Amino acid sequence: MARGLILFAHGSRDPAWGESLHALAREIEAVEPGLRVRCAFLERLSPDLPTVLAELASGVDRLDVCPVFWAANGHVQRDLPTLLEEARRVHPGVELRLLPVLSELPGMLAFLARTVVALAEAPAPASAP
Repeated sequence: MARGLILFAHGSRDPAWGESLHALAREIEAVEPGLRVRCAFLERLSPDLPTVLAELASGVDRLDVCPVFWAANGHVQRDLPTLLEEARRVHPGVELRLLPVLSELPGMLAFLARTVVALAEAPAPASAP
């Protein structure tokens, strides 16, 4: 089964804003080389979700959409389901799955808690003269 993963984020007027999302996509591809990973944006940056869905739908059986939002806010609760409904209508042969938002990913809160505490306990870097 060919699979794809779409990292879906809000977008920004600043084109550099999306760089960290593209870096995450590269990390995921390094972990799972056969997975087709793409980034899509709700607004202000391209490509948008329908464009990426159309690009990937012809070559996969399943597409997972990972909303790169901290919490399930209005965009995730209102906009994303509408976009996915339309995609299911346009691409009926592709299984579309919506993954949890970042704060709901298994182990995420514990990972962040450990990391923040470790950083807070680390000695401060020496300041430059």
